Amino acid sequence: MSDEQYDIEPQGDGQYVVTLTDGEETVETWFRVTADSLAQLGVDAGDEADLVERTVVFLRRHQEVPDFPDMVEIEDVLATYPDYRDAVTSDR
Repeated sequence: MSDEQYDIEPQGDGQYVVTLTDGEETVETWFRVTADSLAQLGVDAGDEADLVERTVVFLRRHQEVPDFPDMVEIEDVLATYPDYRDAVTSDR
């Protein structure tokens, strides 16, 4: 995992393109943050990019880079992983 890197580029309207590489494979994944997901997590709109970064780090603990989907909806991550909320909001 030492060769692991990611780049986050805002695309506007709560969408971000995240390019992940693990030294062998590179994957491009779109992340979508909605006002509702921000409200559910208690995150300010100005902290969207930080939330996406924390989500990338969180998801990497659960799956390999080649397994990242084409689109990640923050609301879906919130609904799927019971520990997600605490992981991304605990040390803000």
